Parts: sequence; C-alpha cells; structure tokens
Amino acid sequence: MYKERSGGGGSSRSEILNGGAVDRKRINDALNKKLEKSSPSTSRAFPSSTAKPQLPDVESETDSEEGSDVSGSEGDDDTSWISWFCNLRGNDFFCEVDEDYIQDDFNLCGLSGQVPYYDYALDLILDVESSNSEMFTEEQNELVESAAEMLYGLIHVRYILTTKGMAAMTEKYKNCDFGRCPRVFCCGQSCLPVGQSDIPRSSTVKIYCPKCEDISYPRSKFQDIDGAYFGTTFPHLFLMTYGNLKPQKPTQKYVPRIFGFKVHKP
Repeated sequence: MYKERSGGGGSSRSEILNGGAVDRKRINDALNKKLEKSSPSTSRAFPSSTAKPQLPDVESETDSEEGSDVSGSEGDDDTSWISWFCNLRGNDFFCEVDEDYIQDDFNLCGLSGQVPYYDYALDLILDVESSNSEMFTEEQNELVESAAEMLYGLIHVRYILTTKGMAAMTEKYKNCDFGRCPRVFCCGQSCLPVGQSDIPRSSTVKIYCPKCEDISYPRSKFQDIDGAYFGTTFPHLFLMTYGNLKPQKPTQKYVPRIFGFKVHKP
C-alpha cells in the first residue's frame, strides 16, 4: 500500500500475487540493520504520546511531486492489506485476523516497543491513509512494509489463541494446510504450526505432529516464516480445546533388523 501511494513505481499487490518481484530478504535485511542500530525507544513507547516517530531523511514535497506522475496498479485497491498479505505465496500458515481485534488497544499492549515504525505499520495493516506516506523513500517504504509484517505476526500469535482465531486455524488444520507428518507410522497425520521460541527472529516455524508429538521442518516455501508468529503455546492449547481432533498415538514402531534379526542394543 505504501509503495503504491508513494508514486515510486513500486510493485503493486496484483504483481506480487502473480509472482512479481518482492525481495523479502532484502526488506528484512534492511529492518534487521535498523533494529541493530536502534534502541527499544525507536518506536512509540506508550499510547500516551500522540506524535508518530519521524522517519529519517524524508523526501521533500518537491521530490515527492516529481515522482507523482508514476503510480502503482490500482486493480486491487478493494483488497484489504490483511487479505493481501495472507494470500501471498508462502503465507498459507497465517489466518486473517479480524480488524476489530486489531483496533482494540488492549490486544496490542506491549507491541509498540517491539516494532519499529509501529504507528506507520499499524496504519498499513488497517488500510489507513498516512499523511506522510507519499514522502517516503523506497528504503523507508521497505522498512514500513517489513515492520507491518512483523507487527501482524506478533498480533497473529495472540489472535490464534482466541476462540475466533482457533476456529480459523481449525479449518486450515482439517484441510492439511500446515502439512503432514513425514513419519511413516503417522500415516500422513495433519500437523499444526509451532515456534520453538516466543522471541521474534529466534527461529523459524516448525510443524508439530499431534500423533507422534514431535516437530519437523515444513515445506521449503514456509521455512522463512518466524516461529514467534505462532508461538510455543498454540498447538497444545488447540488440542486441549479441540480434544476430538487429537489422534491416537501410533501403535507401530520401527524395529531395526539385520538379516531379519533385531539389532542388539548394548
């Protein structure tokens, strides 16, 4: 959204959905550098301050006007940022968070100190027009986009622990959207996403098999997703809530043999 409005000729939503060039690694690298350089006070620390943090080196109005003749595609303006993001290739694990949930400040408590450019990122997620967005440079647009992805992930991990969030993830679980357990005796059991840490940028997402109760790597297109966007709690709370969806443990176990004889364990 910020790119489309910036007049910089950035990739539109339709281009991205059709396999257009979005260098997510480059965007995330830029955010990583920003996080390394900045202190926790980079973004607004508490809602009492109404002023948004100023982005560095904002283009002048003259520079912005010079590039205003070029605009992105308007074909997908009716699509919300949340729907657009969740439909990107590789984002199948995410469910769509209700905007009402995001607009409740209580549900976002503590996130402003974790995400740089918090206010701009939140505006982007909620499709709120920013008065300064047209003056952002390409690098600033990328930082805001990556911050929005991070903020959405941190909201998502909270939302999927709610009744509505679990209901949305139930459909994905039944459809095996998260993948199947690779173990032979689990017989293609549907898995659930799980993080090995609740701290962002600590590890990537894994899939948890409720049958063998072990974790494994998801398919390659999902291996760059931050595990903190699903957390360590979700699959276990999900199976406690929906006990009828928890399968029985495997009755068979692989036994190593040499010429038909069981291998002796020392």
